[in-house]
Amino acid sequence: MSALAPTVQPHMPEGEYGEPVIQLTAARKVYRSGTIEFEALRGVDLEIRQGEYVAIMGPSGSGKSTLMNILGCLDTLTTGHYRLAGHDVDDLDEAELAEIRNKEIGFVFQQFNLLPSLEAWRNVELPLMYGRVPSHERRARAERALERVGLGSRLANKPGELSGGQQQRVAVARALVAEPTMILADEPTGNLDSVSTRDVLGLFDELHELGRTIVLITHELEVAQRARRIVWVRDGVIADPAETARAIGHAGPGGGAAA
Repeated sequence: MSALAPTVQPHMPEGEYGEPVIQLTAARKVYRSGTIEFEALRGVDLEIRQGEYVAIMGPSGSGKSTLMNILGCLDTLTTGHYRLAGHDVDDLDEAELAEIRNKEIGFVFQQFNLLPSLEAWRNVELPLMYGRVPSHERRARAERALERVGLGSRLANKPGELSGGQQQRVAVARALVAEPTMILADEPTGNLDSVSTRDVLGLFDELHELGRTIVLITHELEVAQRARRIVWVRDGVIADPAETARAIGHAGPGGGAAA
Protein backbone atom coordinates (compact mmCIF):
# COMPACT_ATOMS: atom_id res chain seq x y z
CA MET A 1 0.00 0.00 0.00
CA SER A 2 1.35 3.39 -0.94
CA ALA A 3 2.12 5.99 1.69
CA LEU A 4 -0.60 8.48 2.55
CA ALA A 5 -0.08 12.04 1.45
CA PRO A 6 0.28 14.40 4.46
CA THR A 7 -2.77 16.58 3.80
CA VAL A 8 -3.60 17.30 7.45
CA GLN A 9 -1.79 18.45 10.55
CA PRO A 10 0.96 16.00 11.62
CA HIS A 11 0.44 13.84 14.69
CA MET A 12 0.84 15.68 17.97
CA PRO A 13 2.41 13.99 21.01
CA GLU A 14 0.03 12.75 23.68
CA GLY A 15 -1.04 15.63 25.90
CA GLU A 16 -0.55 18.15 23.07
CA TYR A 17 -3.68 17.51 21.05
CA GLY A 18 -5.70 20.31 19.49
CA GLU A 19 -9.07 21.82 20.27
CA PRO A 20 -11.97 19.57 21.34
CA VAL A 21 -13.72 17.86 18.45
CA ILE A 22 -16.25 16.05 20.65
CA GLN A 23 -17.71 17.47 23.86
CA LEU A 24 -20.46 15.50 25.56
CA THR A 25 -21.81 16.89 28.83
CA ALA A 26 -24.28 15.08 31.12
CA ALA A 27 -25.48 13.12 28.10
CA ARG A 28 -28.61 11.01 28.66
CA LYS A 29 -30.49 8.90 26.18
CA VAL A 30 -33.80 7.34 27.20
CA TYR A 31 -35.79 5.01 24.97
CA ARG A 32 -39.51 4.71 25.63
CA SER A 33 -41.97 2.03 24.61
CA GLY A 34 -45.40 2.68 26.09
CA THR A 35 -44.90 2.98 29.82
CA ILE A 36 -41.48 1.29 29.74
CA GLU A 37 -38.32 3.39 29.80
CA PHE A 38 -34.76 2.26 29.20
CA GLU A 39 -31.90 4.63 29.99
CA ALA A 40 -29.13 3.72 27.54
CA LEU A 41 -26.81 6.59 28.52
CA ARG A 42 -26.81 7.91 32.06
CA GLY A 43 -25.03 11.25 32.31
CA VAL A 44 -21.99 10.67 30.08
CA ASP A 45 -19.21 13.25 29.98
CA LEU A 46 -16.68 12.75 27.18
CA GLU A 47 -14.13 14.95 25.44
CA ILE A 48 -12.06 13.94 22.40
CA ARG A 49 -9.57 16.40 20.95
CA GLN A 50 -8.25 17.03 17.47
CA GLY A 51 -5.70 14.38 16.51
CA GLU A 52 -6.69 11.82 19.13
CA TYR A 53 -7.15 8.13 18.32
CA VAL A 54 -9.74 6.75 20.75
CA ALA A 55 -11.31 3.29 20.98
CA ILE A 56 -14.70 2.81 22.65
CA MET A 57 -15.33 -0.63 24.16
CA GLY A 58 -17.93 -2.25 26.36
CA PRO A 59 -19.97 -5.43 26.81
CA SER A 60 -23.30 -6.11 25.15
CA GLY A 61 -25.95 -3.66 26.34
CA SER A 62 -23.36 -1.28 27.77
CA GLY A 63 -24.52 1.70 25.73
CA LYS A 64 -21.56 1.92 23.36
CA SER A 65 -23.74 1.53 20.25
CA THR A 66 -26.03 4.30 21.51
CA LEU A 67 -22.97 6.42 22.21
CA MET A 68 -21.72 5.81 18.66
CA ASN A 69 -25.08 6.87 17.22
CA ILE A 70 -25.00 10.06 19.26
CA LEU A 71 -21.41 10.87 18.26
CA GLY A 72 -22.27 10.23 14.62
CA CYS A 73 -25.37 12.47 14.77
CA LEU A 74 -27.47 9.42 13.86
CA ASP A 75 -29.53 9.92 17.03
CA THR A 76 -30.14 12.75 19.47
CA LEU A 77 -29.87 13.10 23.22
CA THR A 78 -32.82 13.08 25.58
CA THR A 79 -31.04 15.55 27.84
CA GLY A 80 -27.52 16.92 28.04
CA HIS A 81 -25.35 18.63 25.48
CA TYR A 82 -23.31 17.57 22.46
CA ARG A 83 -20.88 19.89 20.71
CA LEU A 84 -19.17 18.58 17.55
CA ALA A 85 -16.33 20.53 15.95
CA GLY A 86 -17.68 23.75 17.41
CA HIS A 87 -21.31 23.08 16.47
CA ASP A 88 -24.05 22.70 19.08
CA VAL A 89 -26.06 19.80 17.69
CA ASP A 90 -28.67 19.35 20.42
CA ASP A 91 -31.48 21.24 18.69
CA LEU A 92 -30.68 20.62 15.01
CA ASP A 93 -33.38 19.20 12.77
CA GLU A 94 -32.79 16.15 10.54
CA ALA A 95 -31.69 18.18 7.53
CA GLU A 96 -29.17 20.08 9.65
CA LEU A 97 -27.92 16.86 11.24
CA ALA A 98 -27.46 15.35 7.78
CA GLU A 99 -25.38 18.34 6.74
CA ILE A 100 -23.22 18.06 9.86
CA ARG A 101 -22.73 14.33 9.22
CA ASN A 102 -21.66 14.96 5.65
CA LYS A 103 -19.22 17.76 6.47
CA GLU A 104 -17.75 16.75 9.81
CA ILE A 105 -17.82 12.93 10.01
CA GLY A 106 -16.33 10.23 7.81
CA PHE A 107 -18.06 6.91 8.54
CA VAL A 108 -16.50 3.46 8.20
CA PHE A 109 -18.81 0.52 8.93
CA GLN A 110 -18.35 -3.20 9.42
CA GLN A 111 -20.47 -4.02 6.34
CA PHE A 112 -18.54 -1.61 4.05
CA ASN A 113 -21.88 -0.17 2.73
CA LEU A 114 -20.61 0.07 -0.84
CA LEU A 115 -23.03 0.15 -3.77
CA PRO A 116 -22.29 -3.04 -5.77
CA SER A 117 -23.19 -1.53 -9.15
CA LEU A 118 -20.74 1.39 -8.86
CA GLU A 119 -17.01 1.47 -9.52
CA ALA A 120 -14.70 2.23 -6.60
CA TRP A 121 -14.27 5.88 -7.51
CA ARG A 122 -18.01 6.37 -7.86
CA ASN A 123 -18.57 4.88 -4.39
CA VAL A 124 -15.96 7.24 -2.99
CA GLU A 125 -17.44 10.35 -4.58
CA LEU A 126 -20.88 9.87 -2.99
CA PRO A 127 -20.32 12.21 0.02
CA LEU A 128 -19.24 14.92 -2.43
CA MET A 129 -22.42 14.46 -4.44
CA TYR A 130 -24.45 15.02 -1.29
CA GLY A 131 -22.29 18.09 -0.65
CA ARG A 132 -23.08 19.40 -4.16
CA VAL A 133 -19.44 19.42 -5.29
CA PRO A 134 -19.10 19.82 -9.10
CA SER A 135 -18.71 16.54 -11.00
CA HIS A 136 -15.20 17.16 -12.39
CA GLU A 137 -13.90 17.98 -8.91
CA ARG A 138 -15.66 14.96 -7.40
CA ARG A 139 -13.84 12.50 -9.64
CA ALA A 140 -10.44 14.09 -9.07
CA ARG A 141 -10.89 14.05 -5.31
CA ALA A 142 -12.22 10.47 -5.33
CA GLU A 143 -9.20 9.29 -7.31
CA ARG A 144 -6.81 11.07 -4.94
CA ALA A 145 -8.53 9.48 -1.93
CA LEU A 146 -8.22 6.00 -3.44
CA GLU A 147 -4.56 6.62 -4.22
CA ARG A 148 -4.02 7.66 -0.60
CA VAL A 149 -5.28 4.27 0.61
CA GLY A 150 -3.25 2.31 -1.91
CA LEU A 151 -5.98 1.60 -4.48
CA GLY A 152 -4.95 3.91 -7.30
CA SER A 153 -4.90 0.94 -9.67
CA ARG A 154 -8.43 -0.19 -8.72
CA LEU A 155 -10.41 2.94 -9.53
CA ALA A 156 -12.72 1.20 -12.00
CA ASN A 157 -13.26 -2.02 -10.03
CA LYS A 158 -16.68 -2.71 -8.55
CA PRO A 159 -16.95 -4.03 -4.96
CA GLY A 160 -17.50 -7.62 -6.14
CA GLU A 161 -14.12 -7.49 -7.88
CA LEU A 162 -12.28 -6.53 -4.69
CA SER A 163 -11.25 -8.46 -1.59
CA GLY A 164 -12.80 -7.66 1.78
CA GLY A 165 -9.76 -5.67 2.82
CA GLN A 166 -9.79 -3.71 -0.42
CA GLN A 167 -13.49 -2.98 -0.02
CA GLN A 168 -12.85 -1.62 3.45
CA ARG A 169 -10.07 0.57 2.07
CA VAL A 170 -12.56 1.93 -0.47
CA ALA A 171 -14.84 2.68 2.49
CA VAL A 172 -11.97 4.48 4.25
CA ALA A 173 -11.29 6.51 1.09
CA ARG A 174 -14.98 7.44 0.99
CA ALA A 175 -14.74 8.55 4.63
CA LEU A 176 -11.71 10.72 3.82
CA VAL A 177 -12.81 12.30 0.56
CA ALA A 178 -14.74 15.22 2.09
CA GLU A 179 -11.88 15.98 4.52
CA PRO A 180 -14.09 15.54 7.62
CA THR A 181 -13.19 16.60 11.12
CA MET A 182 -13.13 13.01 12.38
CA ILE A 183 -13.32 9.39 11.24
CA LEU A 184 -15.96 7.34 13.09
CA ALA A 185 -15.32 3.62 12.56
CA ASP A 186 -17.86 1.06 13.79
CA GLU A 187 -16.33 -2.45 14.05
CA PRO A 188 -14.33 -1.75 10.85
CA THR A 189 -12.46 -5.08 11.00
CA GLY A 190 -15.41 -7.26 12.01
CA ASN A 191 -15.76 -8.85 8.55
CA LEU A 192 -12.07 -9.10 7.72
CA ASP A 193 -9.50 -11.88 7.94
CA SER A 194 -6.35 -11.36 9.99
CA VAL A 195 -4.24 -10.10 7.06
CA SER A 196 -6.88 -7.57 5.95
CA THR A 197 -7.38 -6.52 9.57
CA ARG A 198 -3.68 -5.69 9.87
CA ASP A 199 -3.81 -3.72 6.62
CA VAL A 200 -6.83 -1.65 7.67
CA LEU A 201 -5.48 -1.01 11.17
CA GLY A 202 -2.17 0.00 9.63
CA LEU A 203 -4.09 2.49 7.52
CA PHE A 204 -5.73 3.94 10.63
CA ASP A 205 -2.28 4.18 12.25
CA GLU A 206 -1.06 6.20 9.26
CA LEU A 207 -4.10 8.46 9.36
CA HIS A 208 -3.52 9.10 13.05
CA GLU A 209 0.12 9.94 12.44
CA LEU A 210 -1.06 12.50 9.87
CA GLY A 211 -3.24 14.17 12.50
CA ARG A 212 -6.64 12.62 11.82
CA THR A 213 -9.08 12.34 14.72
CA ILE A 214 -10.25 8.71 14.86
CA VAL A 215 -12.98 7.23 17.03
CA LEU A 216 -13.10 3.44 16.81
CA ILE A 217 -15.94 1.33 18.22
CA THR A 218 -14.90 -2.29 18.73
CA HIS A 219 -15.32 -5.31 20.99
CA GLU A 220 -11.87 -6.67 20.09
CA LEU A 221 -9.13 -5.77 22.54
CA GLU A 222 -6.34 -6.28 20.01
CA VAL A 223 -8.06 -3.77 17.73
CA ALA A 224 -8.72 -1.28 20.54
CA GLN A 225 -5.09 -1.41 21.65
CA ARG A 226 -4.05 0.21 18.38
CA ALA A 227 -5.72 3.38 19.65
CA ARG A 228 -3.97 5.78 22.03
CA ARG A 229 -6.85 5.83 24.53
CA ILE A 230 -9.54 3.30 25.41
CA VAL A 231 -12.92 4.43 26.74
CA TRP A 232 -14.80 1.64 28.54
CA VAL A 233 -18.59 1.96 28.64
CA ARG A 234 -20.65 -0.01 31.17
CA ASP A 235 -24.32 0.32 32.09
CA GLY A 236 -24.64 3.60 30.22
CA VAL A 237 -21.71 5.34 31.90
CA ILE A 238 -18.01 5.71 31.18
CA ALA A 239 -15.83 3.79 33.59
CA ASP A 240 -13.12 5.53 35.58
CA PRO A 241 -9.47 4.71 34.75
CA ALA A 242 -9.13 2.01 37.41
CA GLU A 243 -12.27 0.19 36.29
CA THR A 244 -11.24 0.56 32.67
CA ALA A 245 -7.87 -1.04 33.43
CA ARG A 246 -9.58 -3.95 35.21
CA ALA A 247 -12.08 -4.40 32.36
CA ILE A 248 -9.39 -4.40 29.71
CA GLY A 249 -7.39 -6.87 31.74
CA HIS A 250 -10.30 -9.32 31.47
CA ALA A 251 -11.11 -8.55 27.83
CA GLY A 252 -8.93 -11.18 26.26
CA PRO A 253 -10.18 -14.50 24.81
CA GLY A 254 -12.92 -15.79 27.08
CA GLY A 255 -12.85 -12.62 29.16
CA GLY A 256 -16.42 -11.60 28.44
CA ALA A 257 -15.79 -8.33 26.68
CA ALA A 258 -17.47 -9.22 23.44
CA ALA A 259 -20.40 -7.03 22.43
